Amino acid sequence: MSDIKSTLAARSSGGFAAGFVPAGFRSMTFTAELYLLTLTALATALMWIPYTIAGISRLGLARALANPLPRPVESLDWAQRAKRAHANAVENLVVFAPLVLVAALIGASSPATVLASKIYLAARLVHYGVYVAGIPVVRTLAFVAGAGATLVFAASILAHAG
Repeated sequence: MSDIKSTLAARSSGGFAAGFVPAGFRSMTFTAELYLLTLTALATALMWIPYTIAGISRLGLARALANPLPRPVESLDWAQRAKRAHANAVENLVVFAPLVLVAALIGASSPATVLASKIYLAARLVHYGVYVAGIPVVRTLAFVAGAGATLVFAASILAHAG
């Protein structure tokens, strides 16, 4: 962590690669939002494990590691839902993560963005769990909560820029 801070400080203070940080941007500090983003990315990175283990236990190691079929007859419904939930988490993280990073770069941290980060993480975990369990209404509500948290970041960035 101190290496990252010293590198960013050197970049913003005219050291090595001084031109790397665009004008108007501050050196990035490790905010609560970045910590929560890290937890969200870690959770997303681990979401493949349940459906992969299910595939191995259902099909055997050799078949599970072979080129996948679109929907093998032997697949379990919950494992297919887990795979779709994982894909959905990745798709949404691609939008959320850059907004968190931009907010950190421009110093747009606020109680609203911290709360939005917490809501986003919780919403994505709930979304994954209820998607796998096959609970549709709660899944949609969790998705909407995560989308709302994403919009909070976009609004905070735009308000900070204006």
